[in-house]
Amino acid sequence: MTKILVLYYSMYGHIERMADAIAEGVRMEESTEVLVKRVPEIIPEDRARIMGVKLDQKAGIATTEELANYDAIIFGTPTRFGNMAAQMRNFLDQTGKLWMDGSLIGKVGSVFTSSATQHGGQETTVTSFHSTLLHHGMVIVGVPYSCTGLTVMTEITGGSPYGSSTLSGADGKRMPSENELEIARFQGRHVAQIAKRLKAK
Repeated sequence: MTKILVLYYSMYGHIERMADAIAEGVRMEESTEVLVKRVPEIIPEDRARIMGVKLDQKAGIATTEELANYDAIIFGTPTRFGNMAAQMRNFLDQTGKLWMDGSLIGKVGSVFTSSATQHGGQETTVTSFHSTLLHHGMVIVGVPYSCTGLTVMTEITGGSPYGSSTLSGADGKRMPSENELEIARFQGRHVAQIAKRLKAK
């Protein structure tokens, strides 16, 4: 059984919805097991409530120690000025022991994201995230152009060869479109397929 973790941070629910779609895609692949977890919130609760942060998400909180138990990890983070969110960065900064032990070497890593605007740094967020995965020795997997949703030109949509993504709008009211969710499902299944092949070797 190939074990896959979808690990995300979501402030307002956009990445949470994408994470669920990623997991749906993983489940399409036989002989895989997927868990969806999130990283801890680091904004004080009283401040988070004022900001409208979605604190009641169903996914459990992950620990850094458990990352070594998976064959693939698909990371989701909103864009923060072209980089990952501080919550995800804080979590990854605690993985030093995994790095020293080489615990993630050879495992599959993949990334998905969201931004408020169409050109809000989605690609730089994903590609800069890859640096951390490469330091851990992970095998990076994106979304190939066999995913036809990447070439949709009839609507504004997220998604690139680097990973699936969504656009929330400056007011945060836009939730992932069906095309964006389909790209996310594709990414989940594609990662599962690659992870299975690598595990079989």
